[in-house]
Amino acid sequence: MKLTPLHDRVIVKSSQPEEVTKGGIIIPDTAKEKPQQGEIIAVGKGKANEDGKITPLCVKVGDKVLYGKYSGTEITIDGADFLIMRESDIFAIIN
Repeated sequence: MKLTPLHDRVIVKSSQPEEVTKGGIIIPDTAKEKPQQGEIIAVGKGKANEDGKITPLCVKVGDKVLYGKYSGTEITIDGADFLIMRESDIFAIIN
Protein backbone atom coordinates (compact mmCIF):
# COMPACT_ATOMS: atom_id res chain seq x y z
CA MET A 1 0.00 0.00 0.00
CA LYS A 2 1.39 3.37 -0.97
CA LEU A 3 -0.64 5.76 1.10
CA THR A 4 0.79 8.44 3.38
CA PRO A 5 -1.54 10.41 5.66
CA LEU A 6 -1.07 14.16 5.93
CA HIS A 7 -0.12 16.19 9.00
CA ASP A 8 -1.19 14.58 12.30
CA ARG A 9 -3.27 11.77 10.78
CA VAL A 10 -2.62 8.04 11.04
CA ILE A 11 -3.93 4.96 9.22
CA VAL A 12 -5.06 2.11 11.46
CA LYS A 13 -5.97 -1.48 10.60
CA SER A 14 -8.69 -2.50 13.05
CA SER A 15 -8.52 -5.77 14.97
CA GLN A 16 -11.10 -8.41 14.14
CA PRO A 17 -14.18 -8.39 16.40
CA GLU A 18 -14.45 -11.27 18.86
CA GLU A 19 -16.26 -14.34 17.49
CA VAL A 20 -16.71 -16.15 20.81
CA THR A 21 -17.08 -14.81 24.37
CA LYS A 22 -14.81 -15.98 27.19
CA GLY A 23 -17.68 -18.23 28.33
CA GLY A 24 -17.81 -19.95 24.92
CA ILE A 25 -20.92 -18.26 23.51
CA ILE A 26 -20.72 -17.61 19.76
CA ILE A 27 -21.50 -13.98 18.87
CA PRO A 28 -23.61 -13.54 15.69
CA ASP A 29 -22.50 -10.95 13.11
CA THR A 30 -25.41 -8.64 13.97
CA ALA A 31 -24.37 -8.42 17.64
CA LYS A 32 -20.63 -7.87 17.17
CA GLU A 33 -19.33 -4.53 18.40
CA LYS A 34 -16.91 -2.38 16.44
CA PRO A 35 -13.34 -3.05 17.55
CA GLN A 36 -11.65 -0.29 19.53
CA GLN A 37 -8.07 -1.38 18.97
CA GLY A 38 -5.84 -1.79 15.97
CA GLU A 39 -2.36 -1.47 14.52
CA ILE A 40 -0.82 1.68 13.05
CA ILE A 41 -0.07 1.12 9.35
CA ALA A 42 1.13 4.62 8.36
CA VAL A 43 1.71 7.99 10.07
CA GLY A 44 1.88 11.58 8.85
CA LYS A 45 4.82 13.91 9.35
CA GLY A 46 3.31 15.74 12.34
CA LYS A 47 1.30 18.78 13.27
CA ALA A 48 2.56 22.29 12.53
CA ASN A 49 2.40 24.64 15.52
CA GLU A 50 1.96 28.42 15.42
CA ASP A 51 5.70 28.97 14.82
CA GLY A 52 5.57 26.76 11.72
CA LYS A 53 7.63 24.04 13.38
CA ILE A 54 6.51 20.44 12.93
CA THR A 55 5.70 18.54 16.13
CA PRO A 56 6.31 14.81 15.44
CA LEU A 57 3.68 12.23 16.37
CA CYS A 58 3.96 10.04 19.49
CA VAL A 59 2.86 6.89 17.64
CA LYS A 60 4.84 4.98 15.03
CA VAL A 61 4.16 2.28 12.46
CA GLY A 62 3.54 -1.08 14.14
CA ASP A 63 2.16 0.32 17.42
CA LYS A 64 -1.01 -1.32 18.75
CA VAL A 65 -3.43 1.37 19.89
CA LEU A 66 -6.81 1.94 21.57
CA TYR A 67 -9.18 4.49 20.05
CA GLY A 68 -12.80 5.63 20.40
CA LYS A 69 -15.61 3.40 19.14
CA TYR A 70 -16.70 5.86 16.46
CA SER A 71 -13.32 7.51 15.77
CA GLY A 72 -11.92 8.05 12.31
CA THR A 73 -13.19 7.58 8.78
CA GLU A 74 -13.47 4.12 7.27
CA ILE A 75 -11.67 3.63 3.94
CA THR A 76 -11.15 0.60 1.70
CA ILE A 77 -7.91 0.18 -0.24
CA ASP A 78 -7.10 -2.89 -2.34
CA GLY A 79 -10.02 -4.73 -0.71
CA ALA A 80 -8.78 -4.13 2.86
CA ASP A 81 -10.59 -1.92 5.38
CA PHE A 82 -8.70 0.77 7.30
CA LEU A 83 -9.46 3.78 9.50
CA ILE A 84 -7.88 7.16 8.98
CA MET A 85 -7.91 9.38 12.08
CA ARG A 86 -6.08 12.16 13.87
CA GLU A 87 -3.52 11.26 16.51
CA SER A 88 -5.71 13.00 19.09
CA ASP A 89 -8.41 10.32 18.52
CA ILE A 90 -6.00 7.68 19.90
CA PHE A 91 -6.37 7.06 23.63
CA ALA A 92 -3.41 4.78 24.38
CA ILE A 93 -0.60 2.62 23.01
CA ILE A 94 -0.79 -1.04 24.03
CA ASN A 95 2.58 -2.35 25.27
